[in-house]
Amino acid sequence: MKLTICTIGELLVEFLAKKENQGFSSPGEFWGPFPSGAPAIFADQVAKLGLGSVLFSCIGNDAFGEMNMARLARDGVCIEGISVLPNTTTGSAFVSYRNQTQRDFIFNMANSACGLLTADNVDEQLLSNCQHFHIMGSSLFSFRMIDAMRKAIENVKSRNGTVSFDPNIRKEMLNIPVMLQAFEYILDYTDIFLPSDSELEYFGLAKSRDEPLMIERLLSRGIKHVVIKRGPLGASYYNQQSSYHAPAYEAKVVDPTGAGDCFGATFVSLFLSGYPPEQALEYANASGSLAISRRGPMEGTSTLAEITAYMACNPHPGVEN
Repeated sequence: MKLTICTIGELLVEFLAKKENQGFSSPGEFWGPFPSGAPAIFADQVAKLGLGSVLFSCIGNDAFGEMNMARLARDGVCIEGISVLPNTTTGSAFVSYRNQTQRDFIFNMANSACGLLTADNVDEQLLSNCQHFHIMGSSLFSFRMIDAMRKAIENVKSRNGTVSFDPNIRKEMLNIPVMLQAFEYILDYTDIFLPSDSELEYFGLAKSRDEPLMIERLLSRGIKHVVIKRGPLGASYYNQQSSYHAPAYEAKVVDPTGAGDCFGATFVSLFLSGYPPEQALEYANASGSLAISRRGPMEGTSTLAEITAYMACNPHPGVEN
């Protein structure tokens, strides 16, 4: 039986500022709309790798929603979990780049269709086909969404399934108290934790700046696998017995949005499919590098054949123990 991974959260269209430091306070030109939303990008990458992929979300009865549905269906995502809500609009995001890695966002999520998602939109039968549930921290912006997450966690865990968690913190969302409160609950059920190195502080782990101690604390609370994303420095994997570091692949940065989602989807998909963690880490790094080389958040998703070809053409020193 094919492994199926599900995720829940925002499904958006995204507009990208054409000029660096363009900002939002004066007229400017934008590229887009592009299909987007961190869970949607994750789901799309999972499907492109050949696994079962289910996304639970909501869209409005509009052209933006239709575009997202068509793209996800084309790439192999099961869209039966996406509800079309009448009299609402599909979510949106506008992105302005300060430089190649620093971005500012304006989100319309909480008042859009995806912001109205509740536990009732998560079909039990469809959920029961999933062996793994992935959580994006950017989706934890309302009590309704958190209730839906709890429903999925309880369902998957009751069947001995597994859970992964990418904090995916946006500074524009740090004033949402329910989001930060939900983090601790989710960590108690997390099997695979995928923070960036800069996100550890949000979990009260960075005060000592002693990374080995931070990792030890995460593993001691029951998390089985910790994967730290380090951007241009690569990524690191830890469990109770071993650790690995894989350097990044060099790539021209065209658009960094979605790279972390592609990285996470690739690592989780391949690791759960039986790849050794060090190999899954290398493939995940390559997936992230491919993503930043393409404009548009979901335009960077890749097939396993594309990732393998990229690795063959861009060798690096490999994994360090």
